[in-house]
Amino acid sequence: MVWSEGMAWLNPPPVAQNLPNGILRVVTADQTDFWQRTFYRFVHDNGHALLQPAPEEFSAEVSFSADYAAQYDQAGLMIRADSEHWIKAGIEYVGGKAHLAMVVTNGASDWSQMPLNGFTGVLGLRMTRMGDAVWMQYRLQEAWQMFRLAYFPPLAVRAGPMCCSPSRAGLEVKFWDMAIGPPVSRQPY
Repeated sequence: MVWSEGMAWLNPPPVAQNLPNGILRVVTADQTDFWQRTFYRFVHDNGHALLQPAPEEFSAEVSFSADYAAQYDQAGLMIRADSEHWIKAGIEYVGGKAHLAMVVTNGASDWSQMPLNGFTGVLGLRMTRMGDAVWMQYRLQEAWQMFRLAYFPPLAVRAGPMCCSPSRAGLEVKFWDMAIGPPVSRQPY
């Protein structure tokens, strides 16, 4: 995969490098994040995301690994209409552990997370957009598992990999197998 065809950076990172075998290597800038107001009262919209236009209904998938070390280091997948309407999902490093996390933002952000037992450093993510819903799945081994089903307004979106590091600079992430295609079945399992 050529990572730049049809894609554009929202907040370009200090390092974005196409490696052999379709791998994208990204290194984050300091104090980068995506968040809108809830609980913390701050607004951050300076995380890194490599986005491309997505159809009205679709599934977006990516696999990735990263050198998580600092509080809130994160990498994964984003769909985004604008600064007030977006979803990010993936690994977030909280309290010294990898957590599966998803933030849904419709004017204000919410945050759901769970410790990711059995995490070996590589995660596959899938976000499926159908009408006014986004269904998030993850894969540690072979089988896809459901994590969350969320409301999201039927706005035009862009989709792609994202990463940020609110507590430091230098989170290194590798992404591969990025694909956007027809939505998968509505059947959760």
